[in-house]
Amino acid sequence: EVQLVESGGGLVQTGESLRLSCVVSGFTFDDYAIGWFRQAPGMEREGVGCVSSSNGPTEVVDSAKGRFTISRDSARNTVFLQMNNLEPEDTAVYYCARTKYPMILCSVAYPTMFEDWGQGTPVTVSS
Repeated sequence: EVQLVESGGGLVQTGESLRLSCVVSGFTFDDYAIGWFRQAPGMEREGVGCVSSSNGPTEVVDSAKGRFTISRDSARNTVFLQMNNLEPEDTAVYYCARTKYPMILCSVAYPTMFEDWGQGTPVTVSS
């Protein structure tokens, strides 16, 4: 069974950092790209960034460039989202998901390429 489990969310103040984790199981970790998305209250879900399979390239959306980085650890079947200099606008539930197909480059500009979503981890940034 494919599973993705997010953790690491919490309540922080503006300017602080958080590192989210997405632990996956049920498939060959290195073969699939993993994406991060978020959904703020009353808003549509939006992409944050993704990391392609194996040691492939990463993508981070413009609003997060310079603040967020994505990495993967094959030894732990885990993808990380390091978020620095957080802003109140980053408040949302953060989800990870894997691509439908292996060995492809990812882009959160095409959310339909992702499936098997985790349950999400909430992030609240106070001003």
